[in-house]
Amino acid sequence: MQTILGANGQIAQELARELKRSYTDDLRLVSRSPRKVNNSDITVAANLLDAEQTREAVKGSSLVYFTAGLPADSTLWEQQFPTMLKNALDATRTAGAKFVYFDNTYMYPQNDNPQTEETRFAPGGRKGKVRELMTNMVLEEMKRKAIPVVIGRAPEFYGPARTQSFTNALIIDKLKADKRPRVPVRDDKLRTLIWTPDASRALAVIGNTPDAFGQSWHLPCCDDRLTYKQFVSLACEVSGKAAEYSVVSKLALTVAGLFSKGAREMRELLPRYEYDNLFESTKFKHRFPEFTVTTYREGLEEIWREWRGRQK
Repeated sequence: MQTILGANGQIAQELARELKRSYTDDLRLVSRSPRKVNNSDITVAANLLDAEQTREAVKGSSLVYFTAGLPADSTLWEQQFPTMLKNALDATRTAGAKFVYFDNTYMYPQNDNPQTEETRFAPGGRKGKVRELMTNMVLEEMKRKAIPVVIGRAPEFYGPARTQSFTNALIIDKLKADKRPRVPVRDDKLRTLIWTPDASRALAVIGNTPDAFGQSWHLPCCDDRLTYKQFVSLACEVSGKAAEYSVVSKLALTVAGLFSKGAREMRELLPRYEYDNLFESTKFKHRFPEFTVTTYREGLEEIWREWRGRQK
């Protein structure tokens, strides 16, 4: 039995599809209000803030994925995320299962140095400090060696359906609404974005590869990095929209934070948009050379096929 904790998010749903497609029919999806992805899925309602509910949800599992998410709210992250992760780790240990942790890059330095699995953490804000704390909890569990543990880390997302990211919200969703895309801070710096289905497929790969455990892995991204100017131009070309966008300055976003909670929560990440973002996934690509990474054009074309299909 493979169990996904935090099963309603885009990463978890794509993960459930890939696990069913390539690895197992025995899937358990856990969240407060879980929904089946595949007909054969078993759903379990549980609050990961409750240790006993988490233990019951994990019982009988051989492999547990932690893909839980929370709204972009620093206070909520501080209050809930570490407890959710601790309960998940404790429950997995009790079940004697393997643990797969889906991680992000909030704790990395916000500069133009290449980011590898060895990059030292240097969080620049409250959410980054929470993610550093959580990753260190998983690394300590890995060192303890009571259960097999692996980390899959992804940079900023873009993707289909309900993918939640700044790129989707400011560019793709704007185009869908026939509005002018907005680029944060600068349009001339390289971005490393991961296609959400690729992130989920890669997470399934490392979760089902015994010798991948005991390590951190940067999940695979397209090597052909684009600036936001190039990304928006490609998105406009694929969607058939006018190639027009605006760059929102760091000052404007900071001021907007005085009036908008969403803008306020974004402020700690603004420095990373001032530099090239060079997230390296060479380690994964060398270990899994058969893994096919989706190009930006392929991803954007899929987004628009799905979107237009929903409009019919």
